[in-house]
Amino acid sequence: MSDAPPRRWYRSLYWRIAAGFIAALALMLVVQGGLLFWLSSQRDEALPPRLIADLAALVADELAADAARSPSADLAELARARFKELDRPAALVLPDGSVVAGAVPPPEPLVATVVARLRAGAGEGDWQRMRRPMPGMGMGRAPFGSRGGGPRAGGAAADGRPLGPPWAVAPIRADGRVVAAVLVARGRPLEAVARDVVPWLVAGAAVLLLVGTALASLVVFRPAHARLRDLETAARRFGDGDRAARAAVAGGDEVASVARAFNRMAEDAAAREAALVEADRARRQLLADVTHELRTPLTAIRGYAETLTLPAFAPASAEGQRFVHIVDAEAQRLERLVNDLLDLARFEAGGVTLERDTVSVPALFTRVLERHGQAAEAAGVALSTEVAPEAEAVNGDARRLEQVVQNLTANALRHTPAGGRVSLSAFVDAGGVVLRVADTGEGIAPEHLPHVFDRFFKADPARADAGGTGLGLSIVKAIVERHGGAVTVASTPGAGTTFDVRLPA
Repeated sequence: MSDAPPRRWYRSLYWRIAAGFIAALALMLVVQGGLLFWLSSQRDEALPPRLIADLAALVADELAADAARSPSADLAELARARFKELDRPAALVLPDGSVVAGAVPPPEPLVATVVARLRAGAGEGDWQRMRRPMPGMGMGRAPFGSRGGGPRAGGAAADGRPLGPPWAVAPIRADGRVVAAVLVARGRPLEAVARDVVPWLVAGAAVLLLVGTALASLVVFRPAHARLRDLETAARRFGDGDRAARAAVAGGDEVASVARAFNRMAEDAAAREAALVEADRARRQLLADVTHELRTPLTAIRGYAETLTLPAFAPASAEGQRFVHIVDAEAQRLERLVNDLLDLARFEAGGVTLERDTVSVPALFTRVLERHGQAAEAAGVALSTEVAPEAEAVNGDARRLEQVVQNLTANALRHTPAGGRVSLSAFVDAGGVVLRVADTGEGIAPEHLPHVFDRFFKADPARADAGGTGLGLSIVKAIVERHGGAVTVASTPGAGTTFDVRLPA
């Protein structure tokens, strides 16, 4: 099972890069749109005044023509309709002083001058002179929509410079006389520019953003993401035990460099693991061969030692008889060690086949009592058993499970002083059966607990001659793990030790 944290899309490097790219692209489009908007607003500022004057004359001629075609039509209504078609401020000034204007009215001084000339019946030369920017007539360079406490557009600044956009004036003639005047501004207000330009800028930016993001995802991010996912998959497979897993290497970029580094690491790790496996196999084979070969001479030594203990062959001196008993005891101990080593080697090599069946826990505990009851009584240690009703049977190899409990019980008796107690119990815990061997002996120091299942480990080297081989707990662990269970130990120095064998249900 993988221990990787749950994947969150917003934590993905791929999405972070994509979000940064989209943000940068959007910012670039905003800056570009603002620049285009500014250029559009400044476009009319570069136009020569003559073009604005010609536009004003053209509008005046069109209004005059419309009025001639429809004598009953209101000139003000005709002007309003015509001004809606223009993309810049315009106004119609009548002799009575009324003004028909759009969103931006013309400056009052200019209107007053035009009204005065209309009423005075100014000649053609006077109107021609008004086609050019004239001081005091609102021909300044202040932008549209100027606000604040200063003068309105068309007024004069503190230094006498006129404010407001430049306006061109053209007369409207009917029946040979001037009946009104048209005023057209040189520039356009920002609102008009925005109304014309912004929708197209927004639409263009949206399309470019979507197309750019899609192309970047397909051409840039998707291949990189796929290669990173391939590298991640290879790493997971290698971590799960597939030593042949390798990442695909394509190109010469950073991802390819990481993939090559991973492949080199995987090859080195696989080679080291193979070497370790082979060395461990050779060690186990050597151990099995040596222990197997030792059994024959040990059997002979034990046979001759037992023969020497018979009255007919026993040494005449008491000292010689003691030596014979020592040889026999050590031969038995060495034989137990060889048998334990052979069992452990078989378990570690997977050469032991379990004969699984339903095992009666009370019967198992009874056999343990029969074997160790006399030794416990001689040592002054109480030996008891307790089996919960729901834990009376387990599934496993009866002979091997008995070996587990026998080893744990023998170990507990060796480390429990007279007057102590060793108890065997069985109960159900977390869906499995627990076989517990607890004693009230000397306990195990905390620094020794992690090593109690190591082979040949003895917490007290001075007790090396206590009868154990130092392999009993290692064999216990190997047998329990072959059953799919686990064995744990808990101990308090001076209070006792508890071993729990947990077998799956």
